[in-house]
Amino acid sequence: MTPVTSGPSVGTMLLAHDDARPAGEAAPAVVLLHAGVADRRMWEHIAGHLAHTFRVVRPDLRGFGDTPLPPQEYADADDVAALLDHLGIAEAAVVGSSFGGRVALELAARHPARVRQLVLLNPGLRGVEPTQDAQAFDAAESALLEAGDIEGAVRLNIATWLGPDAALSTREALAAMLRHALEVQAEAEGALSEHGPRQVLVDVDLMRIVVPTLVVSGAHDLDHYRQVAARVAASAPGAEHTELAWAAHLPALERPDAVVSLLLDTLRDDPGVHAP
Repeated sequence: MTPVTSGPSVGTMLLAHDDARPAGEAAPAVVLLHAGVADRRMWEHIAGHLAHTFRVVRPDLRGFGDTPLPPQEYADADDVAALLDHLGIAEAAVVGSSFGGRVALELAARHPARVRQLVLLNPGLRGVEPTQDAQAFDAAESALLEAGDIEGAVRLNIATWLGPDAALSTREALAAMLRHALEVQAEAEGALSEHGPRQVLVDVDLMRIVVPTLVVSGAHDLDHYRQVAARVAASAPGAEHTELAWAAHLPALERPDAVVSLLLDTLRDDPGVHAP
């Protein structure tokens, strides 16, 4: 039976993904959606711990990791719903980091029957006016990319999004993921017609996000994302908010063990979880 959705799906594709679960038993599903500077590999450490308890699905969204960016109209939320169909998963808890958090909200808005719970780590959200620090980052990154300085853009992103707790190996891994994404997306843009790819803009009415939702922000993140987190937490009836005093924008990479503990407690519905 196909679950009811809140909007029509556009052209979907099967996302590259990993699917892990406890041996020999059925388990509730958790979907991990990566940040826009990474791919599904950002969850490697976390997924291994969660998979002792949950069925853990990690996709690469379009233009990231092993998923291409074909010239067609699409919505990331529809791609995730199609992946759940392919895997026979009726509903899942969805954990999203940054861009992945935005996609998680769009999935909950467009396909509400598929989402039983949300955990949003410094989520993005369309329609929020960028703050001065976000505008400055966008301008600096655009200038580097227009000049063809991929390595400069990678260095800027690493310095902006990772806090001081991130290990050197983590910085190198993120640089490799981001470099690959920039190359894939640049190649796709060079091959596109004037009409594609076109990403469908999914409207998110936060007042209709009623599933249990934990919004996590980082005290050292850009003001823009801290404001988005506060807005989601204040507007979504099912939401609560916690701030991690040690975190910048990517806590799942900065202190993965701390995020494992947070997710296990949250997803297992432990009432004592939400202290940073």
